[in-house]
Amino acid sequence: MDQIMKSYPEKLSRSHIKFLKKLFPDNESCFDDGTLLASGVDASRRHAKPLALVRPKTTQQVSELLRWAQQQRVPVYPRARATNKVGGCVPVHRGVVVSMLGMDEILDVDSRDFVAVVQPGVITADLQKVVEKQGLFYPPDPASLKISTLGGNISTCAGGMRAVKYGVTRDYVLGLEVVLPGGEVIHTGGRTHKNVVGLDLTRLMVGSAGTLGLVTQATLKLLPLPETSASVLIGFENLSGCLQGAEAVFGCGILPAAMELMDHNTLKALEIHSDVPWPEGTGGVLLLKIDGSAQSVAADLGQIEKALSAVHTTFMEQGTGDDQERLWELRRVISPAAFNLAPDKQGEDVAVPRGSVAKAIESYHEIGRELGVTVLCFGHLGDGNIHVSVMYDKLVAGQSERALKAKKEIFKSTLFFGGTLSGEHGIGLSKADYIGMQLADAEINIMNGIKRVFDPLNIMNPGKVV
Repeated sequence: MDQIMKSYPEKLSRSHIKFLKKLFPDNESCFDDGTLLASGVDASRRHAKPLALVRPKTTQQVSELLRWAQQQRVPVYPRARATNKVGGCVPVHRGVVVSMLGMDEILDVDSRDFVAVVQPGVITADLQKVVEKQGLFYPPDPASLKISTLGGNISTCAGGMRAVKYGVTRDYVLGLEVVLPGGEVIHTGGRTHKNVVGLDLTRLMVGSAGTLGLVTQATLKLLPLPETSASVLIGFENLSGCLQGAEAVFGCGILPAAMELMDHNTLKALEIHSDVPWPEGTGGVLLLKIDGSAQSVAADLGQIEKALSAVHTTFMEQGTGDDQERLWELRRVISPAAFNLAPDKQGEDVAVPRGSVAKAIESYHEIGRELGVTVLCFGHLGDGNIHVSVMYDKLVAGQSERALKAKKEIFKSTLFFGGTLSGEHGIGLSKADYIGMQLADAEINIMNGIKRVFDPLNIMNPGKVV
């Protein structure tokens, strides 16, 4: 791919700009420095300035764009709300950023087929609100659901807090409309909930981070909306108590819709950031959600209280209905709250087998102590997906180097316990140098071969590792 990258244009010619302005008239195309600077950054805080920004409204526009881009060898970088944390949206080889926010229609919600058909710019929470009015349920709930788009969720195979019971985005994508490099439009899957004809191109596209094609429409699986739900926030003296509490809940036969863990450093960050309900002496917290019928939820709450009576807790607080949001807001503000501990962060989203969570987190804390940086752990305890933030101050001599070393040691420890370097964020730019720690050359070569089949000239989000 190196020779192909050398052929990327350093700037757009007059004919290039004329083509883009004609295809994307008025404010659908932008070339001014301010807009381009803003469209070159994502939540990873990495940045590169593209050559142009376009805002398609139709699949036909996307098709014509990718036909032109392939002919002219111009890189294309799909983008929505840029909540990606690994640099997946950053236009490292310049090119054209394609904002999908103009394709934001919910095209169909069918309560008989239990499907929704959407464009990629639809906000995740907006779809959830619409389908819930019809007694339906779209479970994937990444922490950014109030601002992230379904196209971005599909691109990254977003997880979320309900993954322990309901799975991740790929489990709800039945079919896709995808524009390939060169402009060809393909349709994968459909409205059926089962389909074993041919290779599963739908699941291949989900999580491909815009490196194979550009999604312009998705058919999503819906479920019946649970009658009610309840949440429980439980405090423990330490991490060991949290794990004992989790085992007690699973041990009584209950599968929570969500089970989130917050370690002692996470609690410190939140105590500075927000009003918190836990008392002094709390060193770890579990946040659970259960759902179902009113009768089953009430019974599950009773079972949980009974199971936890055998474990030492520092407090327990329940929320039902709209009152639950105050508990979950604590979970959603962890990322910004973490900067109360230090001004800089290496944020990772490793995953380990559920039975190894305790030992893995203990090893991450030990790495932090040895290297003199603060390691903060929180995340999806129910499925072993732990967000590990190495907090440091780059203005203090040596801390940047120690933070990077901590990151690598955390990856080594994760793999030792049979885990993976990313549970939901992907590889992007920030983990590209480490992928060889997990994947062998044979596996990487197969993936590169698949990339060449779809994108022989490497114009789709080049410079990224999925």
